Amino acid sequence: MFIVHVFVHVKPEFVEAFKEASLENARSSVQEPGIARFDVIQQQDDPTRFVLVEVYRTSEDPARHKETAHYQTWRDTVAEMMAEPRSSIKYANVFPGKGGWG
Repeated sequence: MFIVHVFVHVKPEFVEAFKEASLENARSSVQEPGIARFDVIQQQDDPTRFVLVEVYRTSEDPARHKETAHYQTWRDTVAEMMAEPRSSIKYANVFPGKGGWG
């Protein structure tokens, strides 16, 4: 598994619009064969901060995801909603935990 955490800081006036766009992207993303899991999480003490937890089956799958229409629509839709550029950290799975993935 190849895991990416995407950190997003959204302008306060766009929190709900960002959530809507991100949920639409997530619903489509989990239909991709290369995605084992796709979570949209919101920070409790600062609702303008989100993390997208993307779990891919291979290290090639993130590039395939970025070629999809739903990702490109999300990217373009949320670009002006961000308070700062999004960042990401890539991880390798060591232990999948309870239930595993996919």
